Amino acid sequence: MAKPEELKTTASSLESFLGELHSKYKSLQEGAVANYIPELSKVNPELFSICIATVKGEVYQVGDYNELFTIQSISKVFVYGLALEDRGRDYLLTKVGVEPTGDAFNAIVLDEVSKRPYNPMVNAGAIATTSLIKGTDAIERLNRMLDMFRRYTGHNVFVDISVFTSERVTGHRNRAMAYLMLNFGTIDQNLDETLDLYFQQCAVMVDCRDLAVMAATLANKGINPITGEQSVDNRYIKDILSVMYTCGMYNFAGEWAYKIGIPAKSGISGGIIAVIPNVMGIGVFSPLLDSRGNSVRGVKVCEELSQKFGLHLFDCSRQGLQFCD
Repeated sequence: MAKPEELKTTASSLESFLGELHSKYKSLQEGAVANYIPELSKVNPELFSICIATVKGEVYQVGDYNELFTIQSISKVFVYGLALEDRGRDYLLTKVGVEPTGDAFNAIVLDEVSKRPYNPMVNAGAIATTSLIKGTDAIERLNRMLDMFRRYTGHNVFVDISVFTSERVTGHRNRAMAYLMLNFGTIDQNLDETLDLYFQQCAVMVDCRDLAVMAATLANKGINPITGEQSVDNRYIKDILSVMYTCGMYNFAGEWAYKIGIPAKSGISGGIIAVIPNVMGIGVFSPLLDSRGNSVRGVKVCEELSQKFGLHLFDCSRQGLQFCD
């Protein structure tokens, strides 16, 4: 096992390694941008950024880290946390399961026995989760959701209306899931309102630095390490990270857990967040996706970071703890 002094990583060496990773994978052209939502097909495929935020509030970044993009399915992580606060763990489990599916994220499938969506990280489960957000009307629910994202990012966020409208017009598959769940009583009669809120959460605009800070907030027991604001009740961090670890990377989740070994979530706009509890959060953005909907460059970057610094949760050396020193 390496000696403690060998595990110590300075800020300059971390920044240098991020620069090396960015240079190494900048030329990688595998994958394609998402095109089933028309607005997403317009994104520049060359965009690429990597950011790390530690629980002490240090931020390291390289590439196009100020470029805005829609958060898409990464939003599911944080809305799940809000639903846990609103409804509690036991009630939420009656509506949404926590089992990995092995199916694509947009599969129209429910548990055959319980009629619940399998987990909150696939579209059906996320729609059911969104339906549980409290509010007297659609405006209050949206404002509560936007304020939740504000706590995680440390600044106000907004919905990209073009992307929201594009998703709303073309989201027939998500609408089919919602009607199936309505049939089984998983969601209530406010189906259109729930779908609008779901499309809006996916169209929230963030940048790569935001992703890293949001991930670091989860790593920091729900406290934003930049602002010091409690973003989610600490009681629910283990619930959030558990479903991220087992379900966050869709039907790549098992291989991700095996090779990289940290809670993570991807989105079809090209973002990935990864959480190293009590240490740091990682954000990567690159819109070129593999067949499963995960960022090609993002997966490569996270794999190298995990190997370089021993971030895998079951790595006995746990070199990643150096970042807490």
